[in-house]
Amino acid sequence: MEQLKREVRQCTKCPLSASRTHAVPGEGPEDARVLFIGEAPGKNEDRQGRPFVGRAGAILDELLASIGLARGDVYITNIVKCRPPGNRDPAAGEIEACSGYLDRQLDLIAPAVVVTLGRFAMQAMFRRSGVEAGSIGEERGTVHRVGDLALIPVYHPAAAIYDPNKKDVLLEDFRTLRSVIDGNA
Repeated sequence: MEQLKREVRQCTKCPLSASRTHAVPGEGPEDARVLFIGEAPGKNEDRQGRPFVGRAGAILDELLASIGLARGDVYITNIVKCRPPGNRDPAAGEIEACSGYLDRQLDLIAPAVVVTLGRFAMQAMFRRSGVEAGSIGEERGTVHRVGDLALIPVYHPAAAIYDPNKKDVLLEDFRTLRSVIDGNA
């Protein structure tokens, strides 16, 4: 895993490497049962080189706490490891350039549950897993079984910043996650 993180930090596979302060490889225990995949680092993440440390990260921490988990219990990464300028959506070529890193993380960690945060992460994981995807609004909170893996798409925590009603939806979806972890779903 340390070798993979070094490769991410030194990566120049796409133009995002030229504008980043820090690449954000991901963090958490290498034997985590639950892996969260976001879309791309934001401004704070780019500055610190860590995933979900801004306002969306505070919401993620709160959501984790609501089901008795903490950051140290889960692995957190993104489909794109460098910040797109102006926090724009990641481009297809950028997602493709980072896809090998995400594949290696999934292989090394071998989680039982993958939670995708937002539509880009959902679409990337559904494509990788061969699952037909609807919209994030249709898929959120649904448990998809792909072999031994439980795949659960949820809204990105930042959605609760812009639409406070999404917070209740996220809390509900995290209760679904808790049920899956406990073997009840």
